[in-house]
Amino acid sequence: MNRLIILTGPSCIGKSPLDRAMKRFYPGLRESMQKLVLFNDRAPRPGEMEGEDYYFRKRRQIEAFRLDGSYLVMGVRGDLQALNLKELSAMLKKSNVFYEGNPYVSEILQTHPMLKDYPKLSVFMSPLSREEIKYFQAPSRNIKIPDFITEIMRRKQLRRKTHQKIELSMTDLDDVEIRASSAYREMKMAWQFDFVIPNHDGEDSDNWELFYFPVGEARKAMLSFVALLEGKKALGVEKWEKGMLK
Repeated sequence: MNRLIILTGPSCIGKSPLDRAMKRFYPGLRESMQKLVLFNDRAPRPGEMEGEDYYFRKRRQIEAFRLDGSYLVMGVRGDLQALNLKELSAMLKKSNVFYEGNPYVSEILQTHPMLKDYPKLSVFMSPLSREEIKYFQAPSRNIKIPDFITEIMRRKQLRRKTHQKIELSMTDLDDVEIRASSAYREMKMAWQFDFVIPNHDGEDSDNWELFYFPVGEARKAMLSFVALLEGKKALGVEKWEKGMLK
């Protein structure tokens, strides 16, 4: 039976560049998975393509999907997104399906009754490892983990934005804050997924594409994900317990 493969994690953690790296270096494996594309009411980022990254629509058009029981419509980090569940079910009857996106949609993909009979592989990418979280949680460190994670992701978001634009507007900065402040809540969901891949090279990192071949933790993340897809031992992959993040 075909599998639903889920790659999720906070915004800017490196999901999209990992997908692009797979297309370059593991084309046969990547082509064996049909990508699930959602509707989104936000404007495309530089380099994003209609029908490949999202179906970009006006908010009122996506709101109208609520009248059709085939669609799941939800707010995600300030965006309004929609997923056609009947279309996804039809895709799974033909091939493996790959979803790369946010944990809120990923959670539903794992639990929705319409998809319960399909085998799944779910992977969460995290900006911190389990050991790092335990280290920073120690009372002697005097670190507020939610604020700490927000600051890590804020810096990643700002670097990505400045790569995309020379000057940032207030709207850009508001978007950065929404996404960065959501990261801690999303990391608390990581225990629900089969595996966690710690990755410090987020979407802002040059390590994905500047040298053509991924280097550093970008390379390790790609190799770990590929190993999981192939059913092989994946180095550095973790499983988190419920409540690890308070």
